[in-house]
Amino acid sequence: MKINVEVECTPEEARRFMGLPDLAPVHEKYVSMMVEAIDKQGSPEAFQAMIGSWAPMGEAGMNFWRGIFDAGAKSGN
Repeated sequence: MKINVEVECTPEEARRFMGLPDLAPVHEKYVSMMVEAIDKQGSPEAFQAMIGSWAPMGEAGMNFWRGIFDAGAKSGN
């Protein structure tokens, strides 16, 4: 037997129903910090270095994700 239940609600309503915390203030702070950091970086290379330092496992993590995206792009052609 299969039962389907369809619930129509906003993401905010779903978050509250499930008892999850409201992370909107944290998200806004993070985004403002990212915008500020981007504004302060003078070149694309400096921005890439900054993002690389934030990535898990630094450069190795960035290379891992780059490899995944490259493989996906090649298989999509």
